[in-house]
Amino acid sequence: MKEQEKNNINREFGLSSLAINNRTSIVILTLIIAVLGITSYISMPKESFPEVVFPTIYVGTPYPGNSPVDMENLVTRPIEKEIKGITGIDKINSTSVQDYSTIIVEFTPEIDISKALQDVKDAVDRSKSELPTDLDQDPNVFEVNLQDLPIMYINISGDYSNNELKEYAEYLQDEIEALSEIQEANISGLLEREIRVNADPYKMEARDVSFSDIQSAIAAENVTISGGNIKTGDFRRSLRVTGEFTEASQIEDVIVKTEENAIV
Repeated sequence: MKEQEKNNINREFGLSSLAINNRTSIVILTLIIAVLGITSYISMPKESFPEVVFPTIYVGTPYPGNSPVDMENLVTRPIEKEIKGITGIDKINSTSVQDYSTIIVEFTPEIDISKALQDVKDAVDRSKSELPTDLDQDPNVFEVNLQDLPIMYINISGDYSNNELKEYAEYLQDEIEALSEIQEANISGLLEREIRVNADPYKMEARDVSFSDIQSAIAAENVTISGGNIKTGDFRRSLRVTGEFTEASQIEDVIVKTEENAIV
């Protein structure tokens, strides 16, 4: 009889029994939670490319006339020795090349970038006693902002002159900066046009002309100035005198000096 009673014992889990006995309430509660979850997901602010800040400090030291081995022993190692004592550093990478030493210090994300920068500057200052005394300049210490790094390079090339390539690059620059997602587009690697004046020192001496005379004469002629304004009817219009050179041949006609009706 006792064995039969043991076999007839029913065991149950309280939460399961509660859910079964209140089926309607459980279904309504589940729907409310689902609706609130979907609404929260839709209204939650999202970024396709969230900004992740990893505090990174750059230390660059020029020391002309030294091999990579000397840069390593004389500059890189003394600075690294002091930097390693800073707390919160995640990784240190150093590179020693001819005439230059580079140290990149990466901190953990929770470190404030301004504090990290100041700590590295202090460490570099402490290392100056061990650095060579004939350094041309102090080490350069600054923050590496990943937001300033370019996300795309566009190369323009072809069988065109430098002026034509410059025009195409400037047009493309304006079109790219017109996009709302783009903060800035820079042009690099373009050769700036310049005019070289090859003067004959012997002729200059014979005519009592100096290099500063030539420079001043060309600068004085290559200007655009305001010519005032003139009233025409009910309107007043501004005048502008354009005197900048447009062709290299125009420089040949510049009068450097005039003495006793003798034009140079």
